[in-house]
Amino acid sequence: QAQVIRDVVEEAVVADQVGCDFIGLGEHHRPDFAVTTPEMVLATIAGRTSRIKLGSAVTVLSSDDPVRVFQRFSTLDASSNGRAEVILGRGSFIESFPLFGYPLEQYETLFEEKLALFVQLLEADRTRSALSWRGTTRAPLEHQRALPYTDSGALKAWVGVGGSPESVVRAAHHGIPLMLAIIGGNPRRFAPYIALYERELAARGKPMLPVGIHSHGYVSTSDEAARTELWPHYKAMRDRIGRERGWPPTSQDEFEREIQFGSLYAGSPETVAQRIASTVRDMGVQRFDIKYSAGTLSHEQCVRCIELYGTQVIPRVKELLAE
Repeated sequence: QAQVIRDVVEEAVVADQVGCDFIGLGEHHRPDFAVTTPEMVLATIAGRTSRIKLGSAVTVLSSDDPVRVFQRFSTLDASSNGRAEVILGRGSFIESFPLFGYPLEQYETLFEEKLALFVQLLEADRTRSALSWRGTTRAPLEHQRALPYTDSGALKAWVGVGGSPESVVRAAHHGIPLMLAIIGGNPRRFAPYIALYERELAARGKPMLPVGIHSHGYVSTSDEAARTELWPHYKAMRDRIGRERGWPPTSQDEFEREIQFGSLYAGSPETVAQRIASTVRDMGVQRFDIKYSAGTLSHEQCVRCIELYGTQVIPRVKELLAE
């Protein structure tokens, strides 16, 4: 795990050099994932990069303290000259709840209350003011200041959503940009969530806000090479998680269908660019994040994927969207 963390830093440096706009690190608390504290790794990356945005993907807000989350990311924002972002979510795993002493039966309440507090922290940052807050999931705050404030007064925050309409409505209620985690199936089935988000923003008199998509992908020199290189690592990861969740083992046919019709953006630079541009155009989203690592893929394979993504896929997507 220590070497994986060092590899992630090097991968981020490459991403910065080849023109990628953002790198997001997930928070996990299990043996098959290395990063438990994204902000620490992002701070290291900040010192070795100059332009790439640095964020979480996601921060498990339910099992953390919103005040400390804000402080860690506002500090990262300062050290990186305004490049910090935070994607707030409940996470796709539950290991953090027993680890940090939070009851799973409060799964919904924890996120709702802590997101509401985080929104207040963002407003206090914008106005350079103290805040007061009361809830049931942590001690109250009475005229407290969460420091440091950001230079801009506008720490970039998103709400990560995996497919719950209630979560979409919550993001609109709080006026926070929406990041859709689409990890399987036709991405266009999420179009109703985007429409719901926009309706809810309008109903609350809020301006339209960005919507992003986060999906798995892998870029290699050809479609065949991408499939051949990715398949054993994709299967290992998918089946390991599937065993925990009662899913049957995946198959080569399922893998192929996901590449052709689903949310696995794997192939040559041209193939991946065409699929991303099609999704962005059809869904009307403002951002696309590719999850470039999968299971046991080697560091060298990840670096090559990033290089192809930054030097060939991103410019081609921009060309296609400009047509």
